[in-house]
Amino acid sequence: MHSAAGSSWRSASTVAVATSRWRALVATDPSAKPTDSSSSRARVTRTSERSPFDSAVIATTDERNPIEIASVIVWRVIETAEAIFHVDDFEHYVHVQSESAVRTLATSYPYDAHLDGQMSLRMSVNEIAHKLRDEIQERVATAGVEVIEARITHLSYAPEIASVMLRRQQANAIIAARSRIVEGAVGMVEMALELLSAKHVVELDEERKASMVSNLLVVLCSDRDAQPIVNAGTLYQ
Repeated sequence: MHSAAGSSWRSASTVAVATSRWRALVATDPSAKPTDSSSSRARVTRTSERSPFDSAVIATTDERNPIEIASVIVWRVIETAEAIFHVDDFEHYVHVQSESAVRTLATSYPYDAHLDGQMSLRMSVNEIAHKLRDEIQERVATAGVEVIEARITHLSYAPEIASVMLRRQQANAIIAARSRIVEGAVGMVEMALELLSAKHVVELDEERKASMVSNLLVVLCSDRDAQPIVNAGTLYQ
């Protein structure tokens, strides 16, 4: 007698839980109807409505990459049975797992690339978006959720180091520009020497070549206009 009563109570509780969870999905899938737990587990109902949300701005405390980052996630429930029975609250589950994925991404890649071919959060926008989507999809697949799109909407250095990192960016930009200028200047000097030698314009010994290279590099690499000096004597005076 007690066994039958207990079984009936558990069955009624299960139906009540299933019914409340189905009601939570009505906004996403109006065609969904509450059933008992066994038929709910067996039947799969697919939805097509997209549910985007913006994540909160997350501040990472990683000393190598202290940044603030936020993202937008577009997702939908495609397996309502899994969304109901595999997790307690699928919307909260998607939010928590998305935030965790964003934190993992922020600590895995630098804000800026310091090496050629290195992936960074700021420069590799499409690659980072794909990796973020895949990371979230792997985490929420058990809840019957499909991630349609994920991308970073806010990215900045933490306020306490923003000014320092700005100077670092400026220094890197200056170094990169100087390197390109020197590379181009060396190529121009080499071309000038080869043309002078090939056309027999003038014969230069090693000392005169060194002097010419020095003068050309000063003119080409200087950040100011060169001031011409007329030599009234010979090259050695």
